[in-house]
Amino acid sequence: MAMDFPAIERLRSSDPLKSDLARPDKVAAFRHDRVEGAEWDRMVADFDGICQEQLHVFSRARWPGVVIDPLVFRRNQRPAGGCIVMYRRLPARLGGLAVAKWGPIMADASALDPGAEYEAMVEALIERYAVDMGLMLSVLPRAVPAERNSQFEHLRERGFRDGAGLPFPNRYFVRIEQDDAAQRASFAQKWRYHLNKSEQAGLIFERYPASALPVFQSLYDAMMDRKRFPDYSAVHTLPALMGTQISGIRPQLFLVSHDGAPVAGAIIFVAGNTAVYLYGATNDRALPLNAGFFMHHRIIGWLRENSRASWYDLGGTDGFEGLHRFKSGMVGKTGVVSQVPAPMYYANRAWPRMLGTAVYRARDLRTRVRQAIQRKRANG
Repeated sequence: MAMDFPAIERLRSSDPLKSDLARPDKVAAFRHDRVEGAEWDRMVADFDGICQEQLHVFSRARWPGVVIDPLVFRRNQRPAGGCIVMYRRLPARLGGLAVAKWGPIMADASALDPGAEYEAMVEALIERYAVDMGLMLSVLPRAVPAERNSQFEHLRERGFRDGAGLPFPNRYFVRIEQDDAAQRASFAQKWRYHLNKSEQAGLIFERYPASALPVFQSLYDAMMDRKRFPDYSAVHTLPALMGTQISGIRPQLFLVSHDGAPVAGAIIFVAGNTAVYLYGATNDRALPLNAGFFMHHRIIGWLRENSRASWYDLGGTDGFEGLHRFKSGMVGKTGVVSQVPAPMYYANRAWPRMLGTAVYRARDLRTRVRQAIQRKRANG
């Protein structure tokens, strides 16, 4: 059922929603409604801002114990953006938690005033989850390949509180809107050296259908056995993601082989204007062959020719120095190393704020301890 956007009279006079979108005549045309999961995934496949974390098929597999709300925002009946929000209520009407990870997302990043539309969507989330439902709302802005993160800045101005940021927040972005010669020149000298060596090793790079997922999984399992630490990633969601019938949101699977046997693989999310490196795997033969350098260079070329992405998001490092050297060398002269913003929290009532803060502090402590153990094991 469609719902009117919250009336501007309910917004505080200090709110930074000052664009044309904040005028009553503009707000009246901006509506949101909840849609079913499959409908949401089909609708957002063409959104510029779509990402894995904002897919229903992923969220359902990743977080089975929560309620998932796919909300689409429309202006003049056309989708302008949307957000998947996951929430869980606490017993005895003590509130609960609502989380929007890497959302809200924009349908068209080149819209006349995307910042104003983002602000309007945030207001709707506040009204629905913090005010009406009495939950603590957590919005985790997406990292962007820019010096400033306007979405994070807006949330802070709007009254959201900063949560605990990641201990290693760097995110590595490769710019892919350049020809291969410029791309190679952008790589760090040592990265380019290893790439050149890999191209003399007889490696083969190919894109495979989703049915080849077991091949990638075998590589991944062997890699995790070699590293000897627990896997806390969302790799268990891959069968659902790769099995979706919506081709626009299905990740791409790439394998690198040598002498007819796979030695490295990658799963890449390619929808939207930013491609994302979701998972990678190598076996013992990959390192002396420099297979990782070869694979990522070929992925960049494939994205340039077959996607509408402007950037290739390599993810973070969790503090592993070897990953930092590898990814920063690939980012090179034309890419960007930015930071994942801290999660932002908003509560309209005291109990949800206190209980939500306690829950998130406990979670952050558990995550930091787990990461420290992983780094110690990996670094010997």
